[in-house]
Amino acid sequence: MKSITINGSQRESVGKKATKALRNAGQVPCVLYGGDKPVHFSATELAFSKLVYTPNAHTVVINLEGGETFNAVLQDIQFHPVTDRILHVDFYQLFEDKEIALNIPVNLVGNSRGVKNGGVLRRPYRKLRVKALPANLPDFIEVDISPLKIGDKINVGDLQNDKYTILHPDNNVVCQVRTSRVAIEDEEDEEELEEGAEAPAAEGADAAPAAEAAQE
Repeated sequence: MKSITINGSQRESVGKKATKALRNAGQVPCVLYGGDKPVHFSATELAFSKLVYTPNAHTVVINLEGGETFNAVLQDIQFHPVTDRILHVDFYQLFEDKEIALNIPVNLVGNSRGVKNGGVLRRPYRKLRVKALPANLPDFIEVDISPLKIGDKINVGDLQNDKYTILHPDNNVVCQVRTSRVAIEDEEDEEELEEGAEAPAAEGADAAPAAEAAQE
C-alpha cells in the first residue's frame, strides 16, 4: 500500500488553550494511539491534503522532530461544521506482526455486457472493510465486471483471498447488473432461443413423410 509522510512536532501541552493556539497558528492537533502510550503531536493542515482529500487508502509515516518515526493509519478526523477546516486527527500505530482493519476502495474495471445491453449497474459498496497485516493491505480491490450479463452479480465471497480477509458476509453483493425497461436480451441468449425454436420445426418436417407412408 502507498504511504504518505507527515512531518510534525510533539506537543508538550494538550489543554484547550494550547489546542486553540495551535489551530490559530495553522496547526492541526493529532494523537497517535495503539502503542505503549498515546503520542500527542501537531502538523500543518496542508500536510493532510493528500491523505484526507482522496478516495484512495494510504498508510502514514509520521516523522516527529527529534527523529522519532511511526507507521500508522488514519483512524478518525474531525472537521469544523462551517468552514470544513480540519480540527483534529487520530491515528492508529501499525506493527508488522499485527493485523489491522481498514476501509479499502473498490475499483471496477472493464465494460459489462449487461450494461451494454441496457442493464443498470448497481454497486452497494464503494469501499470494503479489510483485515490484514500491514504489508498485505491492498491499495484497492479490483473487480472485473466485463463478464457480467443482466442478472449477474459479484459477492464478497468471490473476492476473498489468502492475503487479506474482507470483513463482510460472503453473500453480500458488491456489484450487480439489473434489468431496466430499455434492456435487451444478451446475444448468446438469443442464439440459444433461436436454436431451441428450430428443433420442433425439424421434428414436424420428419413427421409429415412418415404420415404419408402410413396412408399408402
